[in-house]
Amino acid sequence: MNKILATTDFSSNSKRALRFAIQLASQMDCKVTFFHSYHVMRPTQWNEKVFVSYENSESTKINAKLQQFVASVYKDLGINATNLDCVAKSGASADRNIMDFAEQNNYTYICLSRKGDGKSNMLFGTNTSTLINKSKVPVIAVPQSYKSAKITKISYASDLSDIDNELKKVTSFTKNLDVKVELLHFKSPADELTDADQVERINKKLSAHHIDTHFENLDYEKTLIKNIDSVIKQTKPSMMIMFTQQKRTFFEKIFLSSISAEYSSVSKIPLLVFRKSSE
Repeated sequence: MNKILATTDFSSNSKRALRFAIQLASQMDCKVTFFHSYHVMRPTQWNEKVFVSYENSESTKINAKLQQFVASVYKDLGINATNLDCVAKSGASADRNIMDFAEQNNYTYICLSRKGDGKSNMLFGTNTSTLINKSKVPVIAVPQSYKSAKITKISYASDLSDIDNELKKVTSFTKNLDVKVELLHFKSPADELTDADQVERINKKLSAHHIDTHFENLDYEKTLIKNIDSVIKQTKPSMMIMFTQQKRTFFEKIFLSSISAEYSSVSKIPLLVFRKSSE
């Protein structure tokens, strides 16, 4: 069974991720765990016994708050919430805490809101971009504009360089969803699509998985992000799937952005990001 770790910092914006996780769970066979990361500072003058007692007290309060917060989201959706699986875990770094818990407990996806009212403890970037660039567990980034709605169409962006491995991951996500899936590819001089036979082979692979194709010529007067956004505004999918190269050199990290992380900052629809299989 798929397992989704839906994270919240108790902000109103973080409710979007919870709503999307609840919607996704209603359409596919999966379990949702609602997760909150917190950190209790220890005053230097406190001994171990005093601090442990205080930390246990705070943990009880935070867990109760998490249960109430999640229940309020279900109530807003008109759903009767029962047997909620809520976990509040202490950790100095929220990002590291989320990634470690998801990986150690074999979660299939991490779901989080793109922005929140809570303060980020990261020096560079948002929690969303950090998780997209580092998490071994695929990340679903939900924008502030998200409103609960049935997932009916998914756009899957690809450069076609590793299509066989990508299809395994895409279909593992979509197989239990009654949705239309469309591959989005931008053609350029350095394209994998060099001849008609190759186009036909790719189309056969995609049609075997009931995936339509949408090939576009790359508009060099626009950034790739704007090229993608223009198509998404036309085709109006419910969500998007992308792949990211996490193992980049220091030079690449400084001078070459992660398209997936960059697109997550502007996307108006939920974005699911997988790591490339070569990693």
